[in-house]
Amino acid sequence: MLDPLARGGMSVIWRAFDQSLHRMIAVKVLTASLHTDPEERVSVRSEARAAARFIHPDSIDIYDYGETVTTSGGVAAYVVMPLLDGTPLAERIEKGPLPWPEASAIALRLARVLMAGHARGLVHRDVTAENVLLTADGPKLLDFGIAAWAGDPDDDRGTPPYVAPERLLGAPTHPAVDVYALGVLLHTMLTGRTPYPGTTWEEIEAAHRTAPPPRVAGVPYALASLCQRCLAHEPEDRPTAAQIVSGLTNVLGTASLGRHVRRGLTVAGSAAVALSALLWFQQAPPPEPPPRLVQPAPSSVSPSMLPSPSPTARLIESSPNAVITVEQAAAGFTTVLRARTPCGATDDDVVLDLTQVLQNAVTPRHGPSAQSAGTRGLRQKLSDRLREGRLSPACLSELEARLDDLDTALRHD
Repeated sequence: MLDPLARGGMSVIWRAFDQSLHRMIAVKVLTASLHTDPEERVSVRSEARAAARFIHPDSIDIYDYGETVTTSGGVAAYVVMPLLDGTPLAERIEKGPLPWPEASAIALRLARVLMAGHARGLVHRDVTAENVLLTADGPKLLDFGIAAWAGDPDDDRGTPPYVAPERLLGAPTHPAVDVYALGVLLHTMLTGRTPYPGTTWEEIEAAHRTAPPPRVAGVPYALASLCQRCLAHEPEDRPTAAQIVSGLTNVLGTASLGRHVRRGLTVAGSAAVALSALLWFQQAPPPEPPPRLVQPAPSSVSPSMLPSPSPTARLIESSPNAVITVEQAAAGFTTVLRARTPCGATDDDVVLDLTQVLQNAVTPRHGPSAQSAGTRGLRQKLSDRLREGRLSPACLSELEARLDDLDTALRHD
C-alpha cells in the first residue's frame, strides 16, 4: 500500500504496487471487520466472485479478492482493481452543481451499469459520488466488487445520505435501493447538495420523510420528475434502472432535437431573407454581368472537411444538379455519430459497431441490391440500439438522414 486515494461509507481505496506483475493497482479495503461473523465472510467472498464475473465497460474490472488482518486485529476484505486516471465525481460536485445535460449524461451511463447488474441479480448498495470516477472514457462506477444478491438480508454497508428509507427498517436487499441512491446522486449533481441534510445513520433515522421528495428546480420537467420518482419513499414507486435509462435518453434526445430545430429554423429564416433580397435585386438588371466564380474541384476537398448540416439546412441547400458522393455521405454519417451533439451519449462500443457496419455498406459489391442490403442492415442496427436505450431519438434522426444521402449516393455510384 502506498497512499489512500478515496474514502467512502463502506471502504477505503488505496494506491498500491503489484510486485508480481510490476504494475500500479488500486486496492479497495472494506472498512467493516469480518472476524466476528464467519457467515459474513462467506457471503462477502461469494458476492465478490459474482461481481468479478460481471463485465461492463463503465464498471471497474476485478483483478483479485482477499482478506487481511488489520492493525486492530480484525479481518478486512479487499478487492484489487486497475488504477485508472480520473477525478472522483465528489470532487467535481464540490466545485458547484453540474449543468443538467452533463449530470443527465453521467446518470445515464451509471443507470446502464446498474441495469446490467440488476439483470444478473447483483445490487451495488453504495452508489455515491465517491464511487464514481470521471475518466477520459466517461464515468466509471466503482465498488461492484463487494455487491450483494437481490433478496439478501440487509447490513450496515452504505453511505448514510444515499441509503434508501426501507434499509433503515431492515428490508432485504433489492435493486430499488440502487435506484434511490442514483436519485440522490442525480439530485446532488444538479443542486450541489444531497436532498436530505443527514450525514450519519442517526440523523438519517431521525429525518421525517413524510413530505414528498424534494424536486429540483431550473431543469426540464421530465428530468425533475424522474429524479423525484427515484427518491420515492416506497420502493415500488421508484422506476427501474431500465426505465431510468429510457427516461434520461428521452430527456437528452429531446433537448438535442430542440437545439437542432431552432438551428434549422434559423437557417431557414436566413435562406428566406436571402431569397427576398435576391428577388429585389433582380427587379433592376445589373450594369454588367457578374464575374463567374470558379468552384474548386471535388477532388480538392477531403470528405472529413465537409460540413455536417442539419436535415433542414440540407433541404434548403439541395439542388437537382447536386449529387453527393458515397464517400461524402459516409463521412457525414461518421461525423454525426462521433459528434458531441446529438450523439455524445452513445457508447463507444455502439460507435465502433455502427462504423464497421457502415464500412460494409459502402464496400463495392456486385449489383445495386447488395449495396441496398448493406444500408438496410445499418438501419436495423440503429433501430435495435434505440430500442435498447443506447441511442437517443435525436441521434437516430440525424443518422437516418445521413443514410438517406447514402442511399442516393449508392444509386448513382
